[in-house]
Amino acid sequence: MTLIRTPLVHLTLAIGLAVSPAQAASPQPVAGENGMVVTAQHLASDVGVEILKQGGNAVDAAVAVGYALAVVYPTAGNIGGGGFMTVRLADGRTSFLDFRERAPLAATKTMYLDEKGEIAKGRSTDGYLAVGVPGSVAGFEAARTRFGTLSREALLAPAVKLAEQGFTLDGGDVTSLGNSLKKLGRDPAAAAIFLTPDGQAPKIGATLVQPDLARSLAAISKTGPDAFYKGAIADDIVKASAEKGGILKKADFERYAVRELKPVTCTYRGYEIISSPPPSSGGVILCEILNILEGYPLGELGSGSAATAHVMIEAMRYAYVDRNSALGDPDFVENPVEKLLDKAYAQEIRGKIDLEKAGISAQLAPKGLGESHETTHYSIMDSAGNAVSVTYTLNGSFGAGVVAPGTGILLNNEMDDFTSKPGAPNLYGLVQGEANAIAPGKTPLSSMSPTIVTKDGKPFMVIGSPGGARIITITLEAILNVIDHGMTLQEAIDAPRLHHQWMPDTVAIEPFALSADTLKVLQGMGHDVGPDKNWPVWGQAAGILVGGRTAAEAGEGSTGARYYGTMDSRAASGAARGY
Repeated sequence: MTLIRTPLVHLTLAIGLAVSPAQAASPQPVAGENGMVVTAQHLASDVGVEILKQGGNAVDAAVAVGYALAVVYPTAGNIGGGGFMTVRLADGRTSFLDFRERAPLAATKTMYLDEKGEIAKGRSTDGYLAVGVPGSVAGFEAARTRFGTLSREALLAPAVKLAEQGFTLDGGDVTSLGNSLKKLGRDPAAAAIFLTPDGQAPKIGATLVQPDLARSLAAISKTGPDAFYKGAIADDIVKASAEKGGILKKADFERYAVRELKPVTCTYRGYEIISSPPPSSGGVILCEILNILEGYPLGELGSGSAATAHVMIEAMRYAYVDRNSALGDPDFVENPVEKLLDKAYAQEIRGKIDLEKAGISAQLAPKGLGESHETTHYSIMDSAGNAVSVTYTLNGSFGAGVVAPGTGILLNNEMDDFTSKPGAPNLYGLVQGEANAIAPGKTPLSSMSPTIVTKDGKPFMVIGSPGGARIITITLEAILNVIDHGMTLQEAIDAPRLHHQWMPDTVAIEPFALSADTLKVLQGMGHDVGPDKNWPVWGQAAGILVGGRTAAEAGEGSTGARYYGTMDSRAASGAARGY
């Protein structure tokens, strides 16, 4: 084991621990004996629990929740986007479903560059040219038919009802609409659904009714994915795309297929991590960082100390170089997954980390030269012990901000997740390489990290979050806070976060993540660390802990509830629901 012994770092232990995030007031996790559903919108959580009560399993509940979020959480919930699902069944079998968006067949490597070869602002984020081929409908049906027990009609019924009859908007719903007035107002079909006639957000307590979306959902319920990919819905989307500068064709929809892949796995201090493989970077980079950090005694160094923060930052720095240069769609590039997951490789990286001084990102030259934070994650477990972790997205808030008339379906702007120009930062600062270049039918690289953690062959944690390139570090820190720092899952998720992604060479921190003295120590070591003015807080993690409120309780065989669910306190409308 590598030990940190420098006097400077040991000095920071006391001052760093003085404001440990775990000491902040957090509510107790929600307890449940028979099942747990945690989502970013309370009505969707209610839908999931009701499916479990009807005898559905965790996958059934995940499908119903996915459709419900498309109605009640339009900023990220979707059937016009795509995502990933990690499944661990009660018998120990695992699977990963990739229903991420694909580039249209007419896509080209330089489609978002201007005549000077520079990135054309807004071309990859706004309007129909930014839309990738959606995968959520195909993904949900693949999950239901492979692992579910209930009928498609039963799982779609709650979403159809919510769209037909409407639901009451709370403060979080209204705020998300208010933050996207300009985007939604540019598209008449979107504005007609989500804004008042004078272009404003509805008031708290208003009812949002979505009859076009209800008809689309009802059609999917009746005839399955063909209604979306081969029928009138696809026709309407393709028509609108052609009329408004997009490149989507009917063939893009007809050829869409879900991939079932083997999850990425690794171990950390005796726990097994089960997470997302390429085309997600999430599981690979999460495991790479954990492998590096396993060599440091984080529990002894303490949460919030300069010693812990320093090695976390350096591990992130090295791992994100690999993420941004080496990974991509496995159908198009050879991903060095085995190397990146090798604990010997992690040891090699630890040998390069100076325990007294910050690394310099510019000196870590990648072999070659992310995505938005408007994603959503949900975690579900049922009475049998089946666990499901789902992250899906429209990419930007309300996606591309467009709705094909008559469908009620918000469409994604996922094409921005590709490398529009190698070496140039995308909208969210990620500098990516040729491995993630645009190609017809290709899936853009993602950071989504739907993760399941086991201990001694039994489920221990279900975790994930939105957050763009920060999804990986949000998920990482929740795991570290539980395993290394002894926090309850609620404390672990609520704790202020830090993030480094190689480039730009800055460390972003949330308010109160580190004490003023600890900040000075880190800055003295050469770290450019401070609040992120553009994104002061980030993520809405959703998690479940099995067998106790903390890792210690779970290990002792606590006599408390079986499941403890936690929705990030950053989520205004989210809820954990157990029964």
